[in-house]
Amino acid sequence: MATETTTEVVGSCVGPTGSAIGLPQLCFDWFPNQIFWLLVTLVVIYFLLARIALPRISAVLAERQGTITNDIAAADDLKAQAQEAEAAYDKALADARAEAQKIAAETRAEIQAELDRSIAEADADIAAKTAESEAAISEIRKSALESVQIVARDTAREIVRALGAQTDEQAINAAVDDRLKG
Repeated sequence: MATETTTEVVGSCVGPTGSAIGLPQLCFDWFPNQIFWLLVTLVVIYFLLARIALPRISAVLAERQGTITNDIAAADDLKAQAQEAEAAYDKALADARAEAQKIAAETRAEIQAELDRSIAEADADIAAKTAESEAAISEIRKSALESVQIVARDTAREIVRALGAQTDEQAINAAVDDRLKG
């Protein structure tokens, strides 16, 4: 008996050499053992997640939520400040425009007053020169009338002499005065 082979069957999932036949996880004989270790592993993972990972994750989420809330509050504050600054800018701009219009109105009034004063001075100068001119024209008319009388008397005297008559100064002066009056 030199070689005798014994075929001892340990289980339906284990071969004669002690190695698994096929896939061990599909062997129904090992299911209770696999289910036990599966439950142990799930309980360990649950406690690791519940005691370590989830508190850290929730702390990070709470911190993020706090940061977001603070950032939103800060943004609202900055928005309110920006609106206040815009309102102050609009008020300053309106005040500046009103001041500019006031200055423009004052400048226009000053220019109009200066213009009115200059026009009054020019009118006064024109009136004075007109009066002088009228006086000069009146003087010229008076002297022209006297010159016409002199020339008319001289001409009448010469005409009477040229006709060969006796010159009577009073008659010539009376005739010239009578003609010049109308």
